[in-house]
Amino acid sequence: MKNNILQCNYTLNQRNYQLRIPMNIDCVIPDNDCVRLISQFVEEMDLTELYDTYERMPAENHASPEIMTKIMLYAYHEGNNSIASRVIEKNCLRDINYMYLLEGKKAPDHATIARFRTRHFALCADKLIAQMTEILHDLGQITDTEVFIDGTKIEASANRYTFVWKKSTTKHQARFLQKTALLVGNIISRYSLPPLWHKEVKKRHVKKLKKDLLLKADKENLEFVYGQGHRKSQLQRDIEDLDESLNKIIEYETKLHKCGNRNSYSKTDNDATFMHLKDDHMMNGQLKPAYNLQHAVNSGYIVMTGIFPNPGDMLTLKPFIRQMEDRLSLRFRRIVADAGYESEENLKYLEDEGKEAFIKPSDYEQKGTKKRAAEIGHKDNMEYDVEGDYYICHNGKHIEKLYEKDRRTASGYIRKETHYHCSECDGCPYRGKCMPGKNWKKPVEERFKNLTVSKRFEELRKKEYERIDSEEGKKLRMNRSIQVEGSFGDIKADSSFTRFLCRGKANVYAESVLFAMAHNLGWLHSRIQNDKLDEHLYELKTDPVKAA
Repeated sequence: MKNNILQCNYTLNQRNYQLRIPMNIDCVIPDNDCVRLISQFVEEMDLTELYDTYERMPAENHASPEIMTKIMLYAYHEGNNSIASRVIEKNCLRDINYMYLLEGKKAPDHATIARFRTRHFALCADKLIAQMTEILHDLGQITDTEVFIDGTKIEASANRYTFVWKKSTTKHQARFLQKTALLVGNIISRYSLPPLWHKEVKKRHVKKLKKDLLLKADKENLEFVYGQGHRKSQLQRDIEDLDESLNKIIEYETKLHKCGNRNSYSKTDNDATFMHLKDDHMMNGQLKPAYNLQHAVNSGYIVMTGIFPNPGDMLTLKPFIRQMEDRLSLRFRRIVADAGYESEENLKYLEDEGKEAFIKPSDYEQKGTKKRAAEIGHKDNMEYDVEGDYYICHNGKHIEKLYEKDRRTASGYIRKETHYHCSECDGCPYRGKCMPGKNWKKPVEERFKNLTVSKRFEELRKKEYERIDSEEGKKLRMNRSIQVEGSFGDIKADSSFTRFLCRGKANVYAESVLFAMAHNLGWLHSRIQNDKLDEHLYELKTDPVKAA
């Protein structure tokens, strides 16, 4: 049955069911329309995980979870203007293709559609896209050789000005704790209580002091008063001040907990992080709440998607590959990505996992240029003595090894760095050219050359250069720019999708999966109709003049 899908005429293997109104609706839709392929593909999938999210199945005359999946995928296939729940509801009542998918069932309302997307599909989105990838692999449309990875930032459905900054919160928290320490000190001296802390006031100290004052109020039978015409006692005012301080401390702790390892979050979508986006409606570089969407592409199909809070791509590679391998039985041998993913940690991880890394080095474009050759202070332009473990500068002086130090990166990786220092820079005529820059606090005549080198990173990068400069590496890098960038172009440009509809990481991930699955079905439809089912990689175009 699955092999019959790969035919231009989708009516040859459709299920037999009778449409109620109108009877000739099936004849109106072209035989090679993509809506037929979407319907047949979903029918081939095992939707047990989706059905398990329902405590009670919809009534017989209402759309089943299978039909709802077809409708959602077709809506996301049509583009961003068709994915709102109210638009889908209207299309189910007016559009003939949606009526075809409904199979005579009652059109769902917008609330049912919204609930399906967030309360049902979101709970099993990762399993459904993994299943689609496995089916495409069984059909021979996906290989297990290479995977192209890239990311883009999509704006969150959050208020753009309800931001919380971690650095600012930490600063205000420290300032408030100083005020709280003065308040606690005054209260302790006022009631001759023993001190509760040694260096700084913490939440538990405020709680303990508040508890002691409440016990004191009970012993004195203090009656708390409120409103006009009443005068509060000093003890009541102190208890209320402590209660207000305690609530403020909890508020700061809650904000920092929501931030976690991030530098910010939005009050209206706590999972969204503020990032720089290319689409700047105010043209002032303002940060906006967004998510980092990752795509893993093979043969033009999105095999897996990921949602991350990191503005950059470097820290997303390892968790994204682990996410892929946890959900897929496929093990891609070659990982192809752009320079944003290059780091010692990522290269070592791929090497330890037995994978080939085709990641363009961050300085690949500068290497071999006249500008790089003129930088006499760069280590690549210096001679290195392996036995003596020192560099020889442009003036022939030795930059000796000073010490080795382990440095922990933001992800917790331990990077071993070797520090080199030259003590013979006095009187060097190349001093200003060797150590240029505006960040130096010392004048040129007081500067001394220092180098920080990770030998492990240099070894990994050397192997990386050899791979990407090969003919196979050039072919894979070209395909990366076509395939994975093409998937983003289909979603962002063709479908005009620049902002998520839902809030929360789980719901945002469900949206990304719906777009990915719709893209895959559209891509499969295009390959079937254009007879390109056997094409997986684009070939390099050779220059006939150079070839001759």
